[in-house]
Amino acid sequence: MYSTKIDPKFNINQNPKIGLIALASDYMIEKDFISVIKDKKVDFFVNRIECFNPLTAENLIKMSEKVTDVTKDILPDEKIDCVAYGCTSGTIAAGYDSIVKRIKKAKPEAEVTTPSTASIKALKKMNLNKIAIFTPYPKKLNDEVVNFFKDENFEVTSNSYFDIPSDIDIGKVDSDYLFNVLSNMDLKGADALFISCTALPALSIIDKLEKKIGKIVLSSNQALIWDTLEKIGENDSITGFGKLFLEN
Repeated sequence: MYSTKIDPKFNINQNPKIGLIALASDYMIEKDFISVIKDKKVDFFVNRIECFNPLTAENLIKMSEKVTDVTKDILPDEKIDCVAYGCTSGTIAAGYDSIVKRIKKAKPEAEVTTPSTASIKALKKMNLNKIAIFTPYPKKLNDEVVNFFKDENFEVTSNSYFDIPSDIDIGKVDSDYLFNVLSNMDLKGADALFISCTALPALSIIDKLEKKIGKIVLSSNQALIWDTLEKIGENDSITGFGKLFLEN
């Protein structure tokens, strides 16, 4: 047999690369990203991080200690344009600067975004100062999220929560039930409603919820995806996921 060596030709025009760190128990975040970016010329890579229950600040901080190793295994030794850390309460518990430091240890060139910081950025861009907050978390963690927004100088007009102790159960919440719960929240005086947690099935109901309640609705995944696309210059021509995506 005669073998011939042929030189390869590589594509020099690479799509922007998004790396997502998803919680091992998160049902929703990958689906939500794909729903929004499916028609975009971007490449999307996911690695999952071990998480611990019950949902407490201590367990969320423990989870964050694995961020560098998980980031390193997203296309090892390859450049990633933006790394999204997919945990709202986890970023609040561990601190944004800590998450950024751990990600950049593995991918120093990457932009970094998180649901909590992306939500703050979105609220400020839309000039929304008074917010109602919904979380699925236990009371203590719920209160830490509320206090995070207060510390960022937002007025929290009301707050409701589910008190679910396990992250994996959050993804099992019925989206129609969630829509009804959110539709009946006390939104008096609020400029917007923020729905916390990347595991909650909220993205698909945002459009109809905005129409129902007559207010801006933001969710963790929506804000995270929006900011990720902002950072790579691909946030345009997106409809069906709330008014936030019209802000570009």
